[in-house]
Amino acid sequence: MKNNILYYSIGALLYCPANKKSVADSVVQEKFGSKYSLALCLEDTINDRFVEEAEQELIRTINTIYISYQKNPFYLPKIFVRVRNASQITRLTGAFGDSLRIVTGYIIPKFTTENAATYIQALIRANETARQKLYVMPIYENMVMIDLRRRIELLYELKDTLASIEDLVLNIRVGGNDLCHTFGFRRHADESIHQIQPISQIFSDIITVYGMDYVVSGPVWEYYNGPGWEKGLLREINDDKLCGFTGKTVIHPNQIPVVNRAYQVSQTDFNDARSILNWNQNANEYVSGSLTKERMNEYKTHNNWAKKTLFMAEAFGIREERQTAAYLPTHPPVF
Repeated sequence: MKNNILYYSIGALLYCPANKKSVADSVVQEKFGSKYSLALCLEDTINDRFVEEAEQELIRTINTIYISYQKNPFYLPKIFVRVRNASQITRLTGAFGDSLRIVTGYIIPKFTTENAATYIQALIRANETARQKLYVMPIYENMVMIDLRRRIELLYELKDTLASIEDLVLNIRVGGNDLCHTFGFRRHADESIHQIQPISQIFSDIITVYGMDYVVSGPVWEYYNGPGWEKGLLREINDDKLCGFTGKTVIHPNQIPVVNRAYQVSQTDFNDARSILNWNQNANEYVSGSLTKERMNEYKTHNNWAKKTLFMAEAFGIREERQTAAYLPTHPPVF
């Protein structure tokens, strides 16, 4: 598992089209709040005929945020650019100039064996020319993931390919809506994507292959208003967490505080995690009742859980116990 808070700190990743002119002002004025990450998208959200214009608007946005921050600091989110091809990584890394300093990295859409090597080489070259580390977050959303005869082999091939830049991979991300689109699925506000078995099985395989070595982020939730949207988002996040996901792609600022609250660590979990990691190594037993005497803690069994829990507490904070019931799932996820 990752032993650095950086990998757990992406949290709510807000997607915006890269040509949206108001983004810079929203960041500078902290209209999105002060705890989120930002993805500026040049791919699916941009009409194919207007990619060049979107790139230029993106460069202006990054420059504006950078210059404004130098004059009067504000909350600066981790900023990622979702590209549509590897050449954009090379071109934009140069075009940002000094403003590159506020760019955390790039997001690779539809990551698969056909494009993996090209993207990785572009990222390596970008890191050779940049004055800071540039990270990457590949998205597993290509329809080739659906083929059961090939899926596991494909996932391991991609993992082997990523091994050369493992420390630069902040998250593995999953494209829930893209995978649903292939089948013609769309969940409602009172339904979790983990109830859709063909999709949840793909997620389960991704977690099985990557979850021990990478942080894997949960799929986008598309509801941000109307009856039950927040309750539905909380339900799906609980399913996400139970199934091994950390963080969430969001498409509206309304979703950001919901994600941040949902990822806070309960006081009970925090206390148990700290107790496990502070275990007396000379003790004759590595098992003991929890501080609340409600469950059994085992040093060897729960060590990885405890480390992750403390990283999450540092990134998102600790939740009051009286709030815990609001975050209990109403149904188990289905695999």
